[in-house]
Amino acid sequence: MPSAGTASRRAVQLAVLLSMLVFFVLQLVGALLPHAPLLIAASATGLALDLYLQHRDPGLVAVLGRIRFDVMVRQLLRDMLVLIGLLRQHGEGSLRGYAPIVGGLALFYGAHLACQVTAILVRRSRTLPFVTRNIDASGLHLTEAPPRLLARQHGRRLLRFAVPATAGLLVTAATEETLWGETGIGVALALAVAGTVHLASWLRPAKRIAGEQQALEWLDRWLAAYKPTVGMYFSGGTSSAYQANMWLSTLAALDGKPVIVLRERFMVQKIDATDVPIVCIPKVVHLMALEKSSLKMMLHPANSGKTSQVLRMPSIKHAFTNHGESDKLSSCNPYAKAYDEVWVAGPAARERYQLADIGVEDKDVVEVGRPQLAPIRPYEGPPAGAYTTVLYAPTWEGWDGNPGNTSVMLAGENIVRALLADPGVRLLYKPHPMTGSVDPRAGQANERIQAMVREANAARSGARPGPEAAAELARRTAELERLTTSSFRNSADEIERMLLQSTPEQGRAATVEAAMSDWEAAYWASLPEWEHQVITTARPALYSCFNASHLLISDVSSVVSDYLISEKPYAVANTSGMSEEEFRAGFPTVSAATILTPEAEGVAGLLAAVRDPGLDQLAAARAELKVQLLGPSDPPSLVRFNAAAQALAAKADERRARMDARAAESDIPAPRDGVATTETTEAPDAAPEAVTESAEEPVGSVSSGVG
Repeated sequence: MPSAGTASRRAVQLAVLLSMLVFFVLQLVGALLPHAPLLIAASATGLALDLYLQHRDPGLVAVLGRIRFDVMVRQLLRDMLVLIGLLRQHGEGSLRGYAPIVGGLALFYGAHLACQVTAILVRRSRTLPFVTRNIDASGLHLTEAPPRLLARQHGRRLLRFAVPATAGLLVTAATEETLWGETGIGVALALAVAGTVHLASWLRPAKRIAGEQQALEWLDRWLAAYKPTVGMYFSGGTSSAYQANMWLSTLAALDGKPVIVLRERFMVQKIDATDVPIVCIPKVVHLMALEKSSLKMMLHPANSGKTSQVLRMPSIKHAFTNHGESDKLSSCNPYAKAYDEVWVAGPAARERYQLADIGVEDKDVVEVGRPQLAPIRPYEGPPAGAYTTVLYAPTWEGWDGNPGNTSVMLAGENIVRALLADPGVRLLYKPHPMTGSVDPRAGQANERIQAMVREANAARSGARPGPEAAAELARRTAELERLTTSSFRNSADEIERMLLQSTPEQGRAATVEAAMSDWEAAYWASLPEWEHQVITTARPALYSCFNASHLLISDVSSVVSDYLISEKPYAVANTSGMSEEEFRAGFPTVSAATILTPEAEGVAGLLAAVRDPGLDQLAAARAELKVQLLGPSDPPSLVRFNAAAQALAAKADERRARMDARAAESDIPAPRDGVATTETTEAPDAAPEAVTESAEEPVGSVSSGVG
């Protein structure tokens, strides 16, 4: 069931669309009567509304295109109704006098169509079979993009160029002087022709980028020169980039030459700041270029429909690292048996796979710890100040509809209410970014919880940091944005972004890490110690919230496993319908947790144990469970992870050596891995990518990616 806010927005959108239709009806009435004031007012207002919507809500007017009432049909109808009004005003015998106007309009729309054809040709010529970041791609003859208005926004282009024509016609309707209409149409025609000529200049050799075959040859040369050894493969939706981003620092720290391989073009700008080269290869037939490279192994933080396409390459070894571990069934997906190895944090996950009996053999499970948990600080004792900071970080509802996945719907409001009732609690509420994406009820509960937090803050007061704290945060934010965000001009396309996002400066990763640490310190220092916080932005990151908290309340998820590295107290909400005994037996990660009921019973006792370690009966259990879930502290996780990567790469080398030896023994040239796979039919999700971008793309978008 849609929320009140969503329903209200839909009502407004429907009203706007109906208003546009009403203006066309009024135009028709004004033209047929004829009634010049009504015709002029309805025509001008309708055009103004169309122009406004093209800028503010292009998705709304795109709905009209689905019923074959797109922007060109609307504008053509608008002009035709004005012409009918003029003819009705001055009689049918005046048609000959309006011949220049009719002919001029025909030429204008012809020029618009010519510009649209040119735009399609330009976009096709500027679409490479891959996209790169952090790579010097100057060899592809990359150039700046043409103006967005000409190349990708045909709706805005038509309406803007048509303004002089429509205005001239309306002045003619008011004054009966055809010169105004002829002049307006002449200006519109000149704009359309000039735009077409300017756009066509990108088809000249001086501005054309490399063709597909030239680009693929360049990619082969780059792979041969860079010699990648370890890659991270990722494919996913717009909200899934966090699954890959959590592994960036680990990948960059491995021995060898790392590379990130993506499959969706939009994902290139979703990857966080990194110095690791990024290559996005949408089509499976082009992906096979990796098979001829020096790449030995790939890490996979997530399963996707396109993962099978890279698993076809026998010369590359594949390790499934997942993007988090929990007791949920999704952490033991049968798909895992498709990989050469499954890398887990500690003994608990190894045991989980064997108990699940999904075909993953124990010999293929490798314990590597969780290297990215290094920034999480260990337990430093009970709260020293007046406030106990509690982090409530529930997970999302998941794909299977299990009510036990997230506590937001059944327990979230009760938990937050109990925490807010304690005057000594400072709440940090950080919901999962996908909350509400499957079950709208979760999104509604999330909105209510945020409203509760805002209401509780309104009832509190206290000292606030001085203006110098806000100034320091602003300074640190600006510095971090400069280092981690690539801002592009409105007209930039992916080719221009490739040009701008070339090889990063030496040592940039260390600079970004230091800037992030300084920003986090400034962020927490800028907040009153008594004020509750709702954190839905990417910054501060979850691990920074870990460090700021004394207690975690969450669900059965990887958040719990990660938090255990600190050995701080934690609680898990039981919304599964199981008894506490069944819940603990079914989910080992909660064995050292305080279990909260949907009614949030036990919150008061939990807070008392956090404030008085003497009441904490689970400290020893947390220390033991930490080793069980995350493995030993010595050697460090990154050392074990790197050793596993080197061992798997060695297996790839051994296989290649065996293939070469067999070929030599049989006196037959060694088969080139991947040849057979390139002849297979592409999977449906590997169909050729559309070359046209949204014609109604919002103005002023800024990428959050980093060059």
